[in-house]
Amino acid sequence: MASTNWNDGRLITLTPGDTATCTNLNSGQLYGLIFYNSASADTGTTVSVVWSNSQPPAIVQIPGTTGNQGLASVLFVNGSDTTTISAAVLQNNPGAQVQCYIASVKMPTNTAGINNQQLPSDGQAHSFNKFTRYYNVIASHWYQAQLQSNINQFTVIQFSEQSAKVTVVNKVVDPTILIQAVGMAVNQYKVTQSDYQTVAWSLQGNGQQMVFVNTSSVQDAASATISLQSLSSMYQ
Repeated sequence: MASTNWNDGRLITLTPGDTATCTNLNSGQLYGLIFYNSASADTGTTVSVVWSNSQPPAIVQIPGTTGNQGLASVLFVNGSDTTTISAAVLQNNPGAQVQCYIASVKMPTNTAGINNQQLPSDGQAHSFNKFTRYYNVIASHWYQAQLQSNINQFTVIQFSEQSAKVTVVNKVVDPTILIQAVGMAVNQYKVTQSDYQTVAWSLQGNGQQMVFVNTSSVQDAASATISLQSLSSMYQ
């Protein structure tokens, strides 16, 4: 049993009886708690997330898998509802092991174990492996983003300060069973699903940072790419 200071949102591992607590969420900012099953055997588990004194904890289901190959479960929470969250794996989950981190335009501030890098707006395809966090300060004009994956169910979350866009490429099953939210965050994210290997969308910058993370497994992210292209030259 361990109690972890999670104020930096870093990638950590929880086992039965462990609790991690973050006390410095920013008001008005949207966060995603990303949970991967990393148990050595096919052991499903749940994570209890306390986010309110007046509301019951959120129960996040982490499906069983082996070899750390499963998709992530995601819980969205807004810092205007709470500055403090804690995540716990209950003691009566023998064999359970969960890797998790906090994603947002701010977090994690400690990126140990995370491939954290700027996404160039060059229109080129960039690898999007598991535990990759891409960021870019998007200028005040139009851009085009594109995801490509020839493996099923590749899922990406695009964070801005107060909203999130979940995009699923090559969809096979309903992705919303692994995505939930509490409080204000319930109305601050949307899910877009595609049956095709490639999906593109337009986004307009405002001088604030955007962040892209994927919530897919190792094998699902092995050949996945993301690109971002500035369209400003079209009007110059």
